[in-house]
Amino acid sequence: MADTMRGVYTNLTEIRRNVFSSVAKIAYDMAGDDPFTTRRKLRNLPYEIIPGDVATYRESVFLERAIVSERIRLAMGLPLQDVDKPESLTDGLAAASVPETYYQPPLVNVIKFACNACEDNTYRVSNACQGCLAHPCREICPKGAITFVDKKAYIDQEKCVHCGMCAKACPYHAIQHNVRPCADACGMHAIGSDEHGRAQIDYEKCVSCGQCLINCPFGAIADKSQIFQVVQAINAGDEVIAEVAPAFVGQFGGKGNVDKLRQAFRVLGFSGMEEVAIGADLCTVQEAEDFLEEVPEKIPFMGTSCCPAWSVMAKKEFPDHADCISMALTPMTLTARLIRKQHPGAKIVFVGPCSAKKLEAMRKSVRSEVDFVLTFEEMMGMMKARGIEEYTKLEGEGSSDFEVASADGRGFAVAGGVAGAVVNAIHRRYPDREVNVANAEGLEECRKMMKDAVKGKYPGYLLEGMACPGGCVAGAGTLQAINKTAAAVKRYAKKSPRKNATDNSLRMLIPALERDADGKRVSGEGEVAETMEAQRPEPSGE
Repeated sequence: MADTMRGVYTNLTEIRRNVFSSVAKIAYDMAGDDPFTTRRKLRNLPYEIIPGDVATYRESVFLERAIVSERIRLAMGLPLQDVDKPESLTDGLAAASVPETYYQPPLVNVIKFACNACEDNTYRVSNACQGCLAHPCREICPKGAITFVDKKAYIDQEKCVHCGMCAKACPYHAIQHNVRPCADACGMHAIGSDEHGRAQIDYEKCVSCGQCLINCPFGAIADKSQIFQVVQAINAGDEVIAEVAPAFVGQFGGKGNVDKLRQAFRVLGFSGMEEVAIGADLCTVQEAEDFLEEVPEKIPFMGTSCCPAWSVMAKKEFPDHADCISMALTPMTLTARLIRKQHPGAKIVFVGPCSAKKLEAMRKSVRSEVDFVLTFEEMMGMMKARGIEEYTKLEGEGSSDFEVASADGRGFAVAGGVAGAVVNAIHRRYPDREVNVANAEGLEECRKMMKDAVKGKYPGYLLEGMACPGGCVAGAGTLQAINKTAAAVKRYAKKSPRKNATDNSLRMLIPALERDADGKRVSGEGEVAETMEAQRPEPSGE
């Protein structure tokens, strides 16, 4: 899976973050602006982000502004404009201004006129071809697709069957395999081409992992945001509480300066901030109990539930083994339940690295717990809008740490951390119990792991799946290089006074897992259908 741009600050990164910060600033200003002023600011925004009359990135400055306009609408949670009829950037503003507005599907969108219609799965001869005497590429081609023109190899695309044998045979590596970056990154094989060769998403397959968003070098794919709605809730004076995913360490600078980060959230208008690692502890304990109770007596293996993209993929593509994926609620939902017990009227905002969490929050069963989902990148836009360039310079209350979550709960952010936490919880009760673990990163590898598990390769195993290579620290909404964040999270986790999830005293406050009247696990059979329905576009299309 390609992932070549992570941790690299590009022109696209700058535009994307400028859009988030600008939309957040306008949203905050709405508390004192009249509707006319707000609309004027929004209409001027593409010209502020793309100034001048000379194109910088595209063939036309007008095209650049048109693309930015679409990204602004998506950042406000609005659908793409219909290019076949006159529409304004601000159409739908009234609806977007309602804090309770949920995403209108689809969540992940292709801005068609921004797509470069990249070639997908084609083999072409580069200038490195030496026109050698042996001609192994021609001799090995099963379809006779290769000839020589002016002593250089030439591939007839009408005959080529994309087997790749010519590329393997070339001693100069002069034959290149061209793939569409977004499609190459999609572990669900959900991206194809429309009649014009532009990217097209199959929403029956898409699980919103977000890998296409971060691997498209043209910025043609973007997901919708709830920045606008979160700020409207703050402007309205609602109690708005953030729950921050364990991968937060290092994302905004700093090294786990929780008191200063909490102060930054207060400056943004939040009433409080809690650590999602608390919910990770609850999830750990529940999955440990499930594993001990059901593997292998009732189910042949058990997959973790933490990553929603992996969980939905496994249940959708392997329906006969859907009950082998843990039904424990995710850390996001469990933490929200804890917060809502103490603050029943609060708006709860999950802040994390994950695009798929937005899709998870669209499920009816989760909406009552989590009101909004923002990525770290979107949260950074809010900070910039309020003038917080470096939160570590703020005055905190003096505490240096969250006090409740365990080191294992914080380790959920890094690949291998979920399974490791569950194993440690099991060993706390049964020190001599052998627990075999298999883990996979990236949906392509997760699929292979599930295929092997179904075939019986992992009897009695605990399987950990992560849609993003590297784990949550590699999510589509992260700000830092993956390795850097993973190291920061591990250092921060070690600081916890509690090492094991079973040490978390809050775990008895709420039932982590829903069970029916007979005490059996709720199968969650409707979860996949509900998730896919939430992603499917409206009949009118976008």
